[in-house]
Amino acid sequence: MDLITVGDVMFDVHVLAPALKRGGDVHGHLRLQPAGTSANAAVWAAWGGAEVRVHGCVGDDLTGRLLRESLTDRGVDASLTIDADAASGAMLVVVEAGERSIVADRGANARLTPDHLPTSLDGGAVLVSGYLLLQEPTTPAGLAAVERAHATFVAVEASSWPLVEAFGADRFLSETASAGANMLLANEREVEVLTGLSGTAAARALGERYRVACVKLGEKGAVMSFDGTLVEESAEPIAEVDATGAGDAFDGVLLAALARGEQPEAALRRACHAGALVASSADTWPSKASL
Repeated sequence: MDLITVGDVMFDVHVLAPALKRGGDVHGHLRLQPAGTSANAAVWAAWGGAEVRVHGCVGDDLTGRLLRESLTDRGVDASLTIDADAASGAMLVVVEAGERSIVADRGANARLTPDHLPTSLDGGAVLVSGYLLLQEPTTPAGLAAVERAHATFVAVEASSWPLVEAFGADRFLSETASAGANMLLANEREVEVLTGLSGTAAARALGERYRVACVKLGEKGAVMSFDGTLVEESAEPIAEVDATGAGDAFDGVLLAALARGEQPEAALRRACHAGALVASSADTWPSKASL
């Protein structure tokens, strides 16, 4: 197995509209699609040619069945626990007048426990979602996933700066590193909360704690500290449509490439390209035609 992802599997409702009128109606575009940080990363890793498995929890409902079928259809081994007492996770993403608002219901994702995971996660790389690590009651499952990982790259994703802030930056860094994580993925706002630094300086500082520390800089590209060496990649010029899921695509492609033996520079370039593909389209997952 090249990559194993552990964390949230969701169903997204995307709304693209002009400014909403509170209590009234407007016309817009709605799109329903499977998503979730771990599912997104897994599908993009499979797009990159990797053998991938995702561990998560869904409800015994239509949404859960759609999520499993969608992942399987994209070549991902969907190792999903079914919880009959919870609805599958769902998220509303509203893009209006240049602003993005999100309402999330983790549903069954919030019921994932260490007992739902294998005693050993063996692969080239393992990616554990920050949404799993940073929110109770799934923090124990997130840490268990890191501890049980037997992989060259054991990665954690910071996922959300408000969640990192609430959890505690020092706690997040110390607990993930102590559990065995040797790679951190985060965007610029998240690393500012974690280190008080940004960009290259943040990558260098985090590279003293993790073997690999990658800072995603959006339209400025990405910078990565890899075994103490700094690697930088510029972003492709694009017309941004919706960046939702771009960071997940970046993570999945980067880890898959590294797990399959690509050099850091080439892996980072491929990851930035995947992120650009998402940000420049209305779709979080790659088109089936591109698989």
